[in-house]
Amino acid sequence: MKKSKLVNVLLISMLSISLIACDAMKNTNNTERGTAIGVAGGAVIGGILGNNIGDGGNSALGAIVGAVVGGASGAYIGNRMDEQAKQIQEEIPGAEVVRVGEGIAVTFDENSGVYFATNQAQINADSKSSLSKLAEILKQYPKTNIVVEGHTDSTGNETYNMDLSKRRSMSVTDFLMKNGIDSSRLITKWFGEEQPKHTNETAEGRAKNRRVELAIVANEELKEEAKEQAN
Repeated sequence: MKKSKLVNVLLISMLSISLIACDAMKNTNNTERGTAIGVAGGAVIGGILGNNIGDGGNSALGAIVGAVVGGASGAYIGNRMDEQAKQIQEEIPGAEVVRVGEGIAVTFDENSGVYFATNQAQINADSKSSLSKLAEILKQYPKTNIVVEGHTDSTGNETYNMDLSKRRSMSVTDFLMKNGIDSSRLITKWFGEEQPKHTNETAEGRAKNRRVELAIVANEELKEEAKEQAN
């Protein structure tokens, strides 16, 4: 699906949901919003997003919303994610942490805790400190899966940037495994310069595009637990 068509689909779907759930969404927290969206059709939108931006556009977002359960089960998962997101924010202040639906998006760019020297994929001392803290938090929530993504700016050769983003995302994945995160929980992806979040026309924008993103989502065990609790 072309990006313009996807945007139209999302706008129409989100407008429909907002008309249905507007009153219910007032004065709610993230967990309660997850319930309202799930009941109103969030799982359907999750499928659309997961299928269409999971392998293109913003894949971290696609991984999260593509895993939407919705309803009371989604609220149970959302509650667990609220706790985890808060802990990440408190213990790794450099990380950009965003609660999205039933998951968590964590972004590390050159200004926020995990970064690499130019043209390098080795994790430096400062990055190790942030990733060690993250690993300790992830171990406290074993019923989640983690998608690790590598991204670059548009400087240099496209093929080289793709390989560089691969090496960087693999470095993060390897570090997390060495620090106690089971390999079965980790999915590693890389996108080179294909998914800029900021302009590549400025030094600041390029620095933000040289990033590692993580999507934290419920695994099947947590989903089953949520269904049992909901019933």
